[in-house]
Amino acid sequence: MPKKNGNQPDRAPETPVPMKGGQMIWEAMVREGVRVVYGHPGGAILPAYDLLSPYEKEGKIHHVLVRHEQCAAHMADGWARATGEVGVCVATSGPGATNLITGLATAQMDSVPIVAVTGQVPTNLLGTDAFQESDVVGVSAPVCKHNYLVTDVADLPLILKEAFHIAREGRPGVVLIDICKDVQNATGEFRYDFEIDLPGFEPWPNVDMDIVRTAAELINKAERPLVLSGHGVQLARMGRELLELVERAEIPVVTTLLGTGNIPESHPLSLGMGGMHGEAYANRAVQACDVLIAMGMRFDDRITGRLDSFAKQAKIIHFELDRAEVGKNVVPDVPVIGDLAETLPAMLPMIEERRHQIWLQELKEWETDSAQTDIINYEVDELIPPYVIRQLWHSTSNASSEPAIIVTDVGQHQMWECQYFTHDQPGQLLTSGGLGTMGFALPAAIGAQMAFPDRLVWAVAGDGGFQMTLQELAVIKQEGNLPIKIAIINNGFLGMVRQWQQLFYEKRYTGTPVWSPDFVQLAAAYQIPALHVTKPEEVVPAFEKAHATPGPFLIDFRVKEEVNVYPMVAPGAAVDQLIRRPKPAVMQGYSGVQPSW
Repeated sequence: MPKKNGNQPDRAPETPVPMKGGQMIWEAMVREGVRVVYGHPGGAILPAYDLLSPYEKEGKIHHVLVRHEQCAAHMADGWARATGEVGVCVATSGPGATNLITGLATAQMDSVPIVAVTGQVPTNLLGTDAFQESDVVGVSAPVCKHNYLVTDVADLPLILKEAFHIAREGRPGVVLIDICKDVQNATGEFRYDFEIDLPGFEPWPNVDMDIVRTAAELINKAERPLVLSGHGVQLARMGRELLELVERAEIPVVTTLLGTGNIPESHPLSLGMGGMHGEAYANRAVQACDVLIAMGMRFDDRITGRLDSFAKQAKIIHFELDRAEVGKNVVPDVPVIGDLAETLPAMLPMIEERRHQIWLQELKEWETDSAQTDIINYEVDELIPPYVIRQLWHSTSNASSEPAIIVTDVGQHQMWECQYFTHDQPGQLLTSGGLGTMGFALPAAIGAQMAFPDRLVWAVAGDGGFQMTLQELAVIKQEGNLPIKIAIINNGFLGMVRQWQQLFYEKRYTGTPVWSPDFVQLAAAYQIPALHVTKPEEVVPAFEKAHATPGPFLIDFRVKEEVNVYPMVAPGAAVDQLIRRPKPAVMQGYSGVQPSW
């Protein structure tokens, strides 16, 4: 999380410099510390692109040419999630700008800081349905934290500075700046030493210490406490403090999808992910605790299930930065509003050392019960996705001194990654949570790999999602053979949709069987080495070869088709009313039969 703006030392005002609007864009980015931008040129943004050249030649800004604008937003998103810095994407007017929308919505839903710059038709053509004109401000407003239409070059420097400020301060998000073509060509005075004054924008609410004290007292009295840890813990960089809290008071931790790794998952107090496809014992813990400590999460439907049945037995403490999220879905007993980087350290000295042996023993028994139906323990003859993911974890642990970054698409493989890959650091898993965007993995992995060239980065995608953005393989090559490793979990279906069809639509597999190209031959067309894997015994050697090969590598895992993600909370069910696999004895010859629940 960026530092809050404090009082700046007095200094002489910056001398304004005559500059074209197009150059102001890049000059502002240099001042903001931007190193890489992801974009695609077009007519309405061409004046700005023409003035980018000197910045590229001087090594100040590197531009990455994407093959589709949606992927520019995803790459900026991957960069931002990996670094905590503002990601930047650029597009032209009309279809270029509208193509960004899915990627911007993906980032906004997950509180990822992005500044998007789009070209717009000249001011005299606004509202005339000119060639490649679209109301980008109107289209993007629902998926942005804020946006601007710039019609006067005199306004541009301040708008650029405000945009970065809004994107990163408080709860991070997306800001779009739509700049008319004549503004980019116009000359104005550039300075960047503005004091930002945005009435009504309260990114850092004041902390009420009496409320913090009340939260601490409730935690100290709890017999069955539980932490529900979300993405906000990572954004506030409070993983160490969270670990200190839970170890001192012996409190188990359940995470949301985006909170994965907030404490090491190998830690005895970690219960893993909760929610729709979370661990059964994690969901039971939510429904059995007496004090639920929610940190940096927004109680979305995937974690709560049926709201009127969620944690009704518990006193709920909600640590949250964004006032709008407090009470929106679940009304807390103690709302602790403020920056978690302030509230959690302030509360720590008030927390007593406690032990909850009976509570932890009960949780351990539930965990043991869940393990009895784990498919990985008995389905060993065919290639199943959970086995692939578990071996990916083992292989990456041995291949790199630093924890690997795993970037997933959305669907069954995403849930299996959470279940079978052990994350011991925050930020190891980058994925689309709120919007659930298929096609996210490959471009976001490119952004993450460019942010950390020496880290091991794996993109894990399904055969359906991979085909939505596979053209970005060209970027991997054009950007110097980026060493991204790619795992395609190829089951011949849109897997998660097929699972719903199996369980709730009497196996009417309408629109879900997917024909795919030969992904190995496809990779060869992009000069990327690749392998097919069809048997369990081929998995480990394939990972070893991928890790031993410099540059990119793709593995097409042709897995068993009808394998489901369990457990599962059915739509409209309580979070502990789970569809679970039958016991192994019932599973002999299992072929995807709908379980009873």
